[in-house]
Amino acid sequence: MQDLKWIKLDISMFEDEKIKLIEQMPEADTILIIWVKLLAQAGKTNANGYIYLNENIPYTEEMLSTVFDRSLNTVRLALKTLREFGMIQIDEESFIQIINWEKHQNVDGMERARKLNADRNKRYRERKKKQKLLEEKDNNVSVTSCDGTEEEVEKEKEEENISTTNKNVIEFYEKNFGGTSPYEQESILEWINDLGGDLVIVAMKRAIKRNKKSWGYTERILKSWQKNNIITVEQANAEEQAYRNQFQNRTRKSSKQAGSTNDGYNYGF
Repeated sequence: MQDLKWIKLDISMFEDEKIKLIEQMPEADTILIIWVKLLAQAGKTNANGYIYLNENIPYTEEMLSTVFDRSLNTVRLALKTLREFGMIQIDEESFIQIINWEKHQNVDGMERARKLNADRNKRYRERKKKQKLLEEKDNNVSVTSCDGTEEEVEKEKEEENISTTNKNVIEFYEKNFGGTSPYEQESILEWINDLGGDLVIVAMKRAIKRNKKSWGYTERILKSWQKNNIITVEQANAEEQAYRNQFQNRTRKSSKQAGSTNDGYNYGF
């Protein structure tokens, strides 16, 4: 990700209800300082509001205590307060994320989306290259001088395919949901990278079916799938069918209970 030199702070931030409530707490000043430090750290990491040492190592409370030069108990209190107020979230792997970071910062949204595309293409090429090497090893294929040219042609085709997929998903969203903001486009592209274009469109269709035409609701579906390790359209459809079966079973059970008599005897009609 591209380094940031500054972040945005709303001049009316101290008029926010959550900030006002925090100001009434005994450790208010310290909590607010840690909040601003977290914002600055999120800008330094520049990863959609996430805060981490690197992509594999989240900041622990002890690490933040050292980095922020505050006591461990103070850091714990601040994180607990900010989490309860919905200002940060901490996932199951202990990665901290500022909630609504991109919405409020919107740092060069389209430029970052283009950079994400470039990174995505690079990762895709690397995966295909590894697959090709494995196939060559299994088939004992000799590498010839023409491989370089073939790789370039394959690289161009891959980039074309990725670009087409991204365009199709964005167009589907705009046709069925309305226009997209730079933030929404970037978020959609990230989900395409994580779960694939087909699955993103399935999530959009499900949101439409439930009359919840918003990217926020669609993203909730995608987050649920990601949490439950659903990575294919088939798995998503199976999960939906399982939910329907469960709902029908509950409905039948409720109907039977409502139709029973107080004496407990089944009259057979």
